[in-house]
Amino acid sequence: MTRPLSAPPDISVCVPVFNEEDSVGPLHDAIVAALEPEARSFEIVLVDDGSRDDTIPRLSAIAARDPRVVVVRFRRNFGQTSAMQAGIDHARGRFIVTMDGDLQNDPADIPMMIDRLDEGFDLVVGWRMKRQDRFLTRKVPSIVANRIIGRVTGLPIRDNGCSLKVYRSEVIRRVPLYSDMHRFIPAMTIPMGARVAEVGVRHHARQFGESKYGLSRIFKVLLDLMVIKTLLLSARRPLAGFAMMAALVLLAAALALAALPASGSMVVGMTVAALLGSLAAFLLLLGLVTGAQFQNLRSTR
Repeated sequence: MTRPLSAPPDISVCVPVFNEEDSVGPLHDAIVAALEPEARSFEIVLVDDGSRDDTIPRLSAIAARDPRVVVVRFRRNFGQTSAMQAGIDHARGRFIVTMDGDLQNDPADIPMMIDRLDEGFDLVVGWRMKRQDRFLTRKVPSIVANRIIGRVTGLPIRDNGCSLKVYRSEVIRRVPLYSDMHRFIPAMTIPMGARVAEVGVRHHARQFGESKYGLSRIFKVLLDLMVIKTLLLSARRPLAGFAMMAALVLLAAALALAALPASGSMVVGMTVAALLGSLAAFLLLLGLVTGAQFQNLRSTR
């Protein structure tokens, strides 16, 4: 990683890249062209997600000639969400931008999105108005997924999958990212009371390489959506939800003990009761911790 010794910039642009040797040069040039005319200072955090081509040497060359560039390197591929989290962790700006590294997002849209933050929003989401992707394998699944996500989360974003988003630093740093959760960031800010705006952005056809996405990712997204729904329900009444689960566990323990025959081993019965009782206590403790965390999120607003 290369870290320039300078004052924190106004804007940090975080870009995960994986096997994008032909894209990183034009990507850097496009970001600089979009932000250099602006009055705000900026840095570019490029996170290599275990590339196996010449991406790293080209990133190093870019960083050598531009002190505003920070390079973070993974030794193996961890996935887009982990790379995005690493970029956010290394970002120093008041405003944090995330975008893809394949040149399909247009950096020229960034200033307009930051202007929306100045209007009082905490998060601005890009909506690819004229999406340049295959209809059946990308557009149709995306339309269906966005409708499902909107119905489940209660936040009707038209394009959750668009990586081009702009955040206030204090908001995005409070959102833990794992699995493929980066597409659910707007929903995960609901417990904070974050103000979310959606704006139309440009989208270009891929110029180099090939897409890293496949239909198998849909199933992972659905699993992540179930987790998000559970978190949002817990955000409203966290202790009540976990207390109900603990009560069900205790009921199961009582039924298990009652089902043991009179000649059954007391050791087995007590072991089962102890294990289930411990699980119930853990669920109650988890509810208390979760409730405290969500209360802390609300109090920071």
